[in-house]
Amino acid sequence: MDDQGFGDAVYTLKLGGYDYSLVAFSCPLPDEQRSDRVIAEAWDTSYVLYDGIPDNAEIERLRENAPRQEAGRFGPRDLVLSRANKSMRFFEHVAYNLAHGRQPERDRLGEVGYLLRTTAVYGNGKFGIADRFVLAEREGLGGPFQAEMLTVWLIREFSHDLVEHVARCRAPETFVPLAPELRRHIGVGNSTGLGMAPFLANHPQLLNNWVLAREIALARVRSKQHLNAASLDRLAELWRQAGMHLDQWSVEDDALMARILGLRGEWAEAQAWIAPARLRAISCPVESLLDRSRFMSVDFQELLAALVIEMAGAENDDLVDTMAAVREATFQPGMRLAALRGLLRDHYGWALAVAFDRPAETAQFWYVSQEKLEPRLGRRASEPGADLELPLDIARQMQRLAADLADEPETKTVATFLARFPQHRHAVRRMQIAANAPYSEIHDNLLSDRCLPINLLRCKLAFFGASKFDPRSDRWTRITLFQGAPTAGEIAAGETNDCWLPVLR
Repeated sequence: MDDQGFGDAVYTLKLGGYDYSLVAFSCPLPDEQRSDRVIAEAWDTSYVLYDGIPDNAEIERLRENAPRQEAGRFGPRDLVLSRANKSMRFFEHVAYNLAHGRQPERDRLGEVGYLLRTTAVYGNGKFGIADRFVLAEREGLGGPFQAEMLTVWLIREFSHDLVEHVARCRAPETFVPLAPELRRHIGVGNSTGLGMAPFLANHPQLLNNWVLAREIALARVRSKQHLNAASLDRLAELWRQAGMHLDQWSVEDDALMARILGLRGEWAEAQAWIAPARLRAISCPVESLLDRSRFMSVDFQELLAALVIEMAGAENDDLVDTMAAVREATFQPGMRLAALRGLLRDHYGWALAVAFDRPAETAQFWYVSQEKLEPRLGRRASEPGADLELPLDIARQMQRLAADLADEPETKTVATFLARFPQHRHAVRRMQIAANAPYSEIHDNLLSDRCLPINLLRCKLAFFGASKFDPRSDRWTRITLFQGAPTAGEIAAGETNDCWLPVLR
């Protein structure tokens, strides 16, 4: 790295008998080229997670290709491809203060919480990098997106070192490093828009596996007949932590801020619920808490559910191995239409209830912008492009399938039916998946004028451990990842800390 923080770095760790290296490149970037859009062509930093330890020739190859991202050429030892831009004002604030012997302002650190903000983290064979099967059986990386999340955690380490390097070079006589508690609170930012929204609809089996793991974890802790002293202490500790996190979470979005304020009040009001004497005196105390929460806001209910799962700790770690989906369920052409009608009735009543004769229920359409190469939402009444609509109209597809099924004999097979109505193959396949995957569908009409893409984004990002959601509209949001997580130095020293709902203490 030169004195301005431009150059390259390699971070290597050992995991499950393998070496993995983050190869990072930092480049000058004119302000007019800085963009968080997926179609940007230049970034402050770019990265490859490399399988092994790269030699000089491999680093040179990556130096040529990583900054080009999608336009570069990659191979089977390149596991993950990513890029990130600086949070310019906060990066400069931290560098300036460290150079002058001071720590960054705690309030500003709490407001932003990251030095670098990723705009894409690619895995699973995109752009010529390694296919998922390369990692699927490796210890620690078998779960979905584990390699990508490892990359983001390493980017976080790089961001800490980069800002300290820049500050040290500016004033080596007065420089001070980041205080450990502040370093720990600096995560990695992420800017996510509509490009991620269709993912959940396009991967029904994976969505089911994620939600099912969460529901099983919740059912396990809910069924506990009693909580021991350690669990009661943990419950109280997490309750306090959640309260402090809510107090430190502020956004510019008026609607979300109103929900946060309401949740703060509910959380404080319900403090008496977790009195140890009360919980020790009743059977199934977690079930009692969850049942009582039904009269509170949905935000309160979901936060409490997350808390009791976290309280259980390692008891649910085995569920990680159930969250991947190597392939979708096998298509069943021999299924009788009687069984297909049963699936439609049992799993898609919500779809059949949508009144598609009302213009409001088809007010929006999804398409891919030719200019931006990203999924977009158009207004059907006022914008062109509906003829290029993406097939995310799951509820409407099910209604059309139901109409064509109505007069068909129950003994006919799916194969025979689809020979006459091939346009329904996609809907039939989804329906067969739902038979064994009860959480595979989003029970909402994604064409409705009431559909808010931000809810799809928050659902997926929450499974990645995202916090401090900061919506900039109903179509994109900023988040923070790994805020409060242990740093590399802490892990090497055998230290751990609780990063659930990070708090700057």
